[in-house]
Amino acid sequence: METLEDLLEKLNSPSAPTRYTTANKLGKLGDKGAVDGLLEAARDDDEKVADNAIFALGELGDMRAAPSLVKILRMGKNPRVRKSAAKALGMLKARGAVDALVLALRDADFNVRKSAARSLGQIADKKAAPALQDALKDPNYTVVKYVEDAIDRIQGL
Repeated sequence: METLEDLLEKLNSPSAPTRYTTANKLGKLGDKGAVDGLLEAARDDDEKVADNAIFALGELGDMRAAPSLVKILRMGKNPRVRKSAAKALGMLKARGAVDALVLALRDADFNVRKSAARSLGQIADKKAAPALQDALKDPNYTVVKYVEDAIDRIQGL
């Protein structure tokens, strides 16, 4: 079995598929010692590697990742990566990310909006309720479904 150290070394491989698979393994391993390496991988130029690293950070449940994930959500150029950051923040139930998730409800990409709504439901902070009410007007029915679910969760339904 690969150790944490073995996997962290593989996270620096020149091969994107190796980095991609390794990020996934680190999330499943559950060792919070992987956080720093995964935060670095979350900035990988390969969107699949960054995506897996971000999801792995959510799986680990370490709140140290939240500020970096908020930054990725706000400033990430790639919609897939922003979507993953929104999703991971919900997995972390990061209350400090509510403002960034509310802004993400207006992202150009519907998958980012959907993940932001889902995460706001997971966090269930009442201060997101007005923005979620506005998001009921989203043109994408899938986003609206997640918004409705988030509103229900905030209302305790």
